[in-house]
Amino acid sequence: MDETVAEFIKRTILKIPMNELITILKAWDFLSENQLQTINFRQRKESLVQHLVRLCEEKHASLNDAALLDIIYTQFHQHQKIWDVFQMSKGPVTVSFRETEENAVWIRIAWGTQYTKPNQYKPTYVVYYSQTPYAFTSSSRLRRNAPLLGQIFETHNSTTPLQERNLGLDINMDSRIIHENIAEKERVQQITQETFGDYPQPRLEFAQYKLETKFKSDLNGSILAEREEPLRCLIKFSSPHLLEALKSLAPAGIADAPLSPLLTCIPNKRMNYFKIRDK
Repeated sequence: MDETVAEFIKRTILKIPMNELITILKAWDFLSENQLQTINFRQRKESLVQHLVRLCEEKHASLNDAALLDIIYTQFHQHQKIWDVFQMSKGPVTVSFRETEENAVWIRIAWGTQYTKPNQYKPTYVVYYSQTPYAFTSSSRLRRNAPLLGQIFETHNSTTPLQERNLGLDINMDSRIIHENIAEKERVQQITQETFGDYPQPRLEFAQYKLETKFKSDLNGSILAEREEPLRCLIKFSSPHLLEALKSLAPAGIADAPLSPLLTCIPNKRMNYFKIRDK
């Protein structure tokens, strides 16, 4: 194990809170159970990290092993990142990944140039959920590298077939589950077509909802209960093509079908400003 990998593993472990360390190490599944039992988790973290790095050196940890540990740490702390969403025109990607129990494929990309090595400390994370055309990406650096990311997806899609063993698919899946999935998909498609039709939607970039309601509570003496003015809330949905985006929500599995009438009534009412009040 070279110094670069050792430093990478060291920095990653230092980021992990002590109360999560054993859980993440077990999820990493790189060190054996016997090796984990040799670790004193009550010692100072600096000493603990040095011990873990030595264990990794004994097992000749590679850069891929270190990257997998970083992916697992990021999965535990995904709520701390800001994510963008992109719609892919190709099928599932096959670059190095880790699949989780939620059928999410986690991809980690360390960017480099022809003059510099990939920067392992400022990677881009891509999360792809199977059966959807969407990929969620982290890191503001992605905007500059988005065309490269698209090329990577396209290259792997066109040259490397997706293997069932990579995704851990169960080829003996119960036929009743398959039938249920097909039936649900057909139901969603039918509801979506009945709601939006089978024609392109009018182009609309936003819809705005203004809510006015009186505070309601069974508790006596509440400050808000004595308020004369209604509570007001403004919600705005925006998209380059809002109605097409709404139409795709249920088929993509992002929302249940049918959608709320407050969203599906936009074409019929020919309005994109709505005021909602108590009856």
